[in-house]
Amino acid sequence: MSPDIRTVTPSDLPDWVRAMRTAFLQPPAPSKQEIETRAAHFVPDRSQGAFDAGRCVATFRSFAQRLTVPGGAQVDVNAISNVTVAPTHRRRGLLSRMMAADLRAAQERGDVAATLISAEYPIYGRYGFGPATSTTEWEVETARSGLDRRGAGPADGGRVDLADAAEVRRLGPALHEEFRARQPGAIDRNELWWQQYTGEVPRGGRPWAEPFFAVYRSPDGTVEGLLTYTSDETWEAKLPQHTLSVTDLLAVSPTAERALWRYLLSVDLAARIRTGLRAPDDILPLLLPEPRAARIVTHADFLWVRPLDVPRLLAARTYATAGSLVLEVADPAGPAGGRFLLEAGPDGAACAPTTRSADLALGAGELGSVCLGDEAVSRLVALGRVAEERPGAAARADSLLRTPRRPWCPDSF
Repeated sequence: MSPDIRTVTPSDLPDWVRAMRTAFLQPPAPSKQEIETRAAHFVPDRSQGAFDAGRCVATFRSFAQRLTVPGGAQVDVNAISNVTVAPTHRRRGLLSRMMAADLRAAQERGDVAATLISAEYPIYGRYGFGPATSTTEWEVETARSGLDRRGAGPADGGRVDLADAAEVRRLGPALHEEFRARQPGAIDRNELWWQQYTGEVPRGGRPWAEPFFAVYRSPDGTVEGLLTYTSDETWEAKLPQHTLSVTDLLAVSPTAERALWRYLLSVDLAARIRTGLRAPDDILPLLLPEPRAARIVTHADFLWVRPLDVPRLLAARTYATAGSLVLEVADPAGPAGGRFLLEAGPDGAACAPTTRSADLALGAGELGSVCLGDEAVSRLVALGRVAEERPGAAARADSLLRTPRRPWCPDSF
């Protein structure tokens, strides 16, 4: 018999979490704390499981999310996470059935798109998702950076102060909301996120170890940046070789961003800095007198987007120039299919179904890749993944869609 797919009940949680951890090759048995935390924030009608002979063999969860699009507007999307299928039950269509049910529910709720962060690249294109942001991590050898590590602090009269978890819980949410309004691709952080980030609530059964927190204050005392980092403790021949690893760096002004990077690069005992996953056009390498000291250690796709309501998704954002574009979107398995006229500009946009001839023909996944402004339509045309139905349409689309700074999602989920 085919496994039974159904919504998960609170009594299913231990088995559901065990199945998820097993598929992700984590220690299978969940801790009591992990179950209690999940149960306290459990949304049964958005959690699915496949059950075979009473055992959970596949998991799937979604939740409400707010996504910032170019121009600063925030749209309601359906965030998908905890997707697994046991190695004993692959190739049986379990993911396809759970995905179809979840996307159908998202469409009925009125979500404009679905989002996820893909553990494996080849899986989600067939469900209409496309990679919409990418991320980069650098490692910096501090001795090679060229910066004068003896600096007295920010030159603008601001200051960097150390903080504790309680202060971060108080200051962080408002700072992040200001950051999120400026950063296309960013997503919201709820109260649970801040509780887990600052150790108030356990996360995933892992023991809490408080990181280092630092804030940047402008000359008038306004908090404009927050830095969170950890350190290993490495000595070689009685010489400090510590690595500082950034877990979060939020800044709402260029001054704050520069000040926090300079602070981190001047910490005593630090031989190298791992930046964590940053925007691919982060200022850090060019902040250094020797940019080659920042070595890329990771560069990969990150947030994937699956359009559900094309007119609302495209009308929500602003565009670099004024113009119009007719898109023929193919979406055999979903709601994004159709022909749409986009009339757009720096002050806003309108998008609606049309009978006009198409300028470009593309799939839902390709639209997901270009909707936040990161991927170039012209590159997808060169790859044969977008058809240019009218000469010059790809160049016109790039001038409309692409953003001055690249979209970036700082958070996994």
